[in-house]
Amino acid sequence: MTTILPLASLAALGYALCYLVVCAASPWGRCRRCRGARSHRTTIGTRRDCTRCDGTGIRVRVGRRLLDYIRAEHRDGHQ
Repeated sequence: MTTILPLASLAALGYALCYLVVCAASPWGRCRRCRGARSHRTTIGTRRDCTRCDGTGIRVRVGRRLLDYIRAEHRDGHQ
């Protein structure tokens, strides 16, 4: 029981670090609403440009926003 908790925390930390590396290398992901198709169907069946991604089909990943926030705080603290 005592070795399960440290292993689980190390696994979670490793996953978070891998995700931040992916976000640093590839900051863009597919839009969740339109799934990268740039448009979605409305309730009456017509197609409309996705309002969440403005019809681009891509979005900035959450991890990339976190990295940008950390960099901005570091830069502002060292001025």
